[in-house]
Amino acid sequence: MKTDKLVWFVAGASIGATLALLFAPQSGKDTRRYIGKQARKGREALADASEEMMEKGRDLYERGREMAEEVAGEATDLIDRGRRILEG
Repeated sequence: MKTDKLVWFVAGASIGATLALLFAPQSGKDTRRYIGKQARKGREALADASEEMMEKGRDLYERGREMAEEVAGEATDLIDRGRRILEG
């Protein structure tokens, strides 16, 4: 789950950057501006990660559906074969 690691990395980096800025010798206005920029970047990263996870979820769903259809078709074939064998 690469995406989970990315999300935690971004969250940790944002928290660390925020704490570092709170103790940095900058004006309050500059610090708030920087924190706002970092927050926007974090939101964008989370949005990208969630979009990627949704795409992967759709792909997995589609693959599962295809596999289920394939197994159902093979089961139908086996049942038909069994009936033919029983009918002699």
